[in-house]
Parts: sequence; structure tokens; C-alpha cells
Amino acid sequence: MPHGIAFGIEALTTLLTVAGMAYFVAAMAAAQMYLLERCRAHVDFAPGVSVLKSLKGLDPAMLDAFRSHCRQSYAGPYELLFGVADPEDPAVAAVEQLQREFPSLPIRLLVCPERLGTNGKVSTLVQMEREARYDYLLVNDSDITVSPRYLERVMACFAPEADKAPVGLVTALYRGRAHGTLGSRLESLGIATDFQAGVMLSKTIEGGLHYGLGSTLAVSRTALHAAGGLSGLVDQLADDYEMGARVDKAGYRVALCGDVVETAVPDYRWQGFADHQLRWLRTVRDARPGGYFGLIFTHGLAWALLNVLASGVSPVSLWLLAMSFFLRLSMAMMVGAAVLNDHQVIENLWLLPLRDLVQMGLWVAGFAGNTIVWRGERFVLKDGKLIGKSGSY
Repeated sequence: MPHGIAFGIEALTTLLTVAGMAYFVAAMAAAQMYLLERCRAHVDFAPGVSVLKSLKGLDPAMLDAFRSHCRQSYAGPYELLFGVADPEDPAVAAVEQLQREFPSLPIRLLVCPERLGTNGKVSTLVQMEREARYDYLLVNDSDITVSPRYLERVMACFAPEADKAPVGLVTALYRGRAHGTLGSRLESLGIATDFQAGVMLSKTIEGGLHYGLGSTLAVSRTALHAAGGLSGLVDQLADDYEMGARVDKAGYRVALCGDVVETAVPDYRWQGFADHQLRWLRTVRDARPGGYFGLIFTHGLAWALLNVLASGVSPVSLWLLAMSFFLRLSMAMMVGAAVLNDHQVIENLWLLPLRDLVQMGLWVAGFAGNTIVWRGERFVLKDGKLIGKSGSY
């Protein structure tokens, strides 16, 4: 390799390593700000809320996740609505068991056969909204497990504040619970040590959140209707992101709740892990192209490893690698352990270098096309919408 090209590669990887170290420090500062905000006292605001869950199929831990929603120390009234497109869906039995276990709670099972768009989950939610009793709706994924004070903390975010725009949507951070396989552990580690750090940092840089996370989407009907309603999302892949973005554009604030929920990460084999990551990455690229390119600065540890090779294992590159590794571990522990209270982070820390190298490769692959795999079927993603096959979600 010509000397000039080699020097250029070394200089570029050095610059990106330093930028990555700066990112790690900034993410830790954002996490500290989140922790300080979370420590503030919660106000008493407990309006009625309808919890909507769109179901398809039955996962092993789903029933326990449902039970956590039934054990809320919430002062206001709430109901649980479960929607299925097919009355023979295996999830029906889990909802019926839940009704038997908690007979005093208003738990309803709704059959929602209409297919209103490519996104089957949102099609079901549109039909469920018609049956919801309350003026606040809370949507989260079927495998989400929550704390007993979840509703209390989420709904408190809607309390009016003087001289501020009303909160229209509340979302929440989440941690992943891995299930054994390497792919499952890598994804859970990435959620705890990378993705959630990016959420908190974007909130700090942009002066607030401007999108939602599927782990929690609590919304007032007023804000939802001002944003175009659920029916406007039936062909959107990233319906959670888009709902928050539209509520924000309608003039309402998007708030980040102080409660952290938990999602079950499937026991992915390699192909399933790669498909899921590429689906997420290409969705981010489609929704926030500038932010997607900015992910180049989040791969600091991978750049540091490449810089060691590019420099011929120079003393400076080894020092940068050591500093980058220290800051990466510090960020992982602060976000994963301190913020998310993820008990699996420490035991999986040894996978961090592998995870970061794999993730950078997938990030590069994310530029290479618009095809995604969703529930075993291939779609083309364009302007946030799914084009091609339908019938899965």
C-alpha cells in the first residue's frame, strides 16, 4: 500500500477514535442528566388510561409480562385491552387465563379482523381504539414487563406545567432480557450499552425527544388526533418513532418517563440476529438519515482497534485503544447498570469488543439496500412505508 494512503487511513481512524471517545463522554453526561431528572418527585396525576396490546402468537414469557400490568399501584382507573386478528390465535388462551387470575380488573379481549394496511399491529390498534374507554391510551409491545409503579410514573408526565407546551406522548427506556444464544446476548448488550445511550444523548442535544419508543407509547387522544390518528400509521414500519414525531410536529411535547421497562430478546441464531439488526438500522436510516450517518462516531472502540492495525501497532494507537476501551466500559456500566438496572450487563461485558465490531459491519451493510426481513418475509422500505409482501407484523 502506498505510504500516502496508509498515512491517510491511520489519520482517519485516529480522528474517528478520538471522536468516539468524545461520544462516550457525552453519552455518560447525558445519562447523568437523566438520572438527576429521574430523582425528582413525581406529581399526583392519575387520569383514566386504556392499555392497548396488539397480539400475534404466544411467547414463553408473555403471560408473566401481562401479569406485571395487572399489579399496578395506580390511583386512577385503568383497563387492559388485548387485540387479535384471528380468534384462534394462541395468545387468546393467555388472555383468558389472565382474566381468570385477575377477575376484578377490566380485561377485555377484542377480535380485530380488518386489515387496514401493511402494518398488522397498527391495524389492530386502530380497531381497539374504538373500544377504549378513556382519554389516555397506552400502547406497548406484548413482551414488555413493567414495575408496579409503571402507570403512576408514566401518567405523572402528563401533569400540566406552567409556561410549557402540554405533553402529548410519553415514552420510556427499556432493557433487554437475553435468552442464551450469542445473537440474543449481543442484541441485549447493544440495547443496554449503545441504543439507550443514544436515546438519552439525542434528548440532550436536541432539547428533548422528538420520537417514540415501542416499549411505551402513552398518548392523549387529543394529541393523537391532532397528529393524524393511528390510521395514518397503518403502512409505517417504525410506527412508534413516527407516532412520537407526528405528535411533536403537532405542537405537543414528547416526555421520557423515569421508569425503565424490560423486553424479552428472542433466542436469535446468527441470521435472525442480523436480519433484526438490519431491519432496525435501515429503519433508522430511512427516518433519520443524518442521525444514521452520525452513528459513525459511536463505533469508537471498533475504530480504535482498526487504528492499531493501520498504525502498525504504534504506542499512540495502543494508548488510544486503552483509553477508548476504558471509556466504552465506563459508558456501558453507567447506562446499562446505573440507568437501566440491567443485571446481565456485567456477565456479558467480555462480548463488548465483538459486539462493537459486528455492529459496525452491520452499520455499513445498512447503507447497501432498502430490503428488510420482518417475521420471515421480505419487504422494501421506502419513506417509512413497507412495499411488497404483506400479511405479517
